[in-house]
Amino acid sequence: MITFFGKCVQYLWISIKYLLSGKAHFKSVINQALAISYDSLPISLTIAFVAAAVITVQVSKQFLMSGAEAYIGGTLTIVMIREIAPGFVALAIGARAGTAISAEIANMQVTDQVDAIKTLKVDPVGYYFTPRLVAGAITVPMVVIIAEFVGIVGGMIISMMTINLHPARYINSAWLWLATKDVYISLLKAFIFGILITLVCATQGYETKGGAKEVGISTTKAAIKSTVYMLIADFLINLIFYL
Repeated sequence: MITFFGKCVQYLWISIKYLLSGKAHFKSVINQALAISYDSLPISLTIAFVAAAVITVQVSKQFLMSGAEAYIGGTLTIVMIREIAPGFVALAIGARAGTAISAEIANMQVTDQVDAIKTLKVDPVGYYFTPRLVAGAITVPMVVIIAEFVGIVGGMIISMMTINLHPARYINSAWLWLATKDVYISLLKAFIFGILITLVCATQGYETKGGAKEVGISTTKAAIKSTVYMLIADFLINLIFYL
């Protein structure tokens, strides 16, 4: 794990230098943005809505029994923005797009396409990594913002259907509890998660050696490692800003 982390840092530094040199193509970034975030948007929003609905169903009855139903909106909003939306969206994108990144680069590695790029005097790390890193860093926060909105609205709809909570009370509670700091931290999480997912999965794919069997193994490892690194980063961010 230490060696792999070192490889990730090394490739990140190479990608930053490649980006600052102006060699990254805008079209490649757009294509990767579509593959990473746009194609993952339906599953991400579905997960956000279902998670909000489940949480609302779980807490609404207890809040109603204690006379605290007016706090449902605020509670759900804080949970969605601080943790559920950035975490679940990152997991969905990692499972869908991250594994695809690893499999694609691993296949290029085992079929000698990476060596072919080197013969053209093109840095394969910068060429393959940079567009994916930029796309992940920019578009994952966008998906998280949309998922937060969908989750909050979904909670309002479910609370209205289950305990007949008026939308005005829900929105008022959400507005009072929500802090600008929470939104900023949520976007910071999404930004870091976007970089981690693309960096870890691309590194795992790039380090693949062998044949088709190793491509499958590498894809599985990419999914596991990206999830572990993301959870560690999530814990550290919460420790820094909320302790």
